Amino acid sequence: MRIDIWLWAVRLFKSRSVAASTLRSGRVRVNGTVAKPATSVQVGDRVTWRDPLRDRVVVVRELLPKRVGAPLAVKAYTDQSPPVPTREERAEVGLRDRGAGRPTKRERRDIDRLRGRR
Repeated sequence: MRIDIWLWAVRLFKSRSVAASTLRSGRVRVNGTVAKPATSVQVGDRVTWRDPLRDRVVVVRELLPKRVGAPLAVKAYTDQSPPVPTREERAEVGLRDRGAGRPTKRERRDIDRLRGRR
C-alpha cells in the first residue's frame, strides 16, 4: 500500500495532498529511509516525521485502503512519539530579548539545536 494513502487514511494528515507534499519534501522516513509518496508500507514498518511541535514515530499495525473514522484509525497504528512539550517548555527555548537584533549564524544554529530541528 502507498504511504501517502495510508497516512491520509489513518488521519495523521488532513488530506492526501498534504501527506504527499510532506513526503516529497523528504521529511518522512520509513524504517530509516527517506520515503516518496509511492513508497510501499507494510505491517510492522516504522514511519517517522517532524511535526511543528515534536517528532512523530508511528508503527503500522493495519493497512487501511480507505479513510476511516477516528476510532478505527487509531487502531491501525501504534504511536511511539514523545509527549507534546508544554507551553512553558516551548516558550523558554530560543527566546531573545526584544530589540536584540537579528541572531548571528552561530546563534541561529544554537537556537535550531535547542528546538530540535537539527
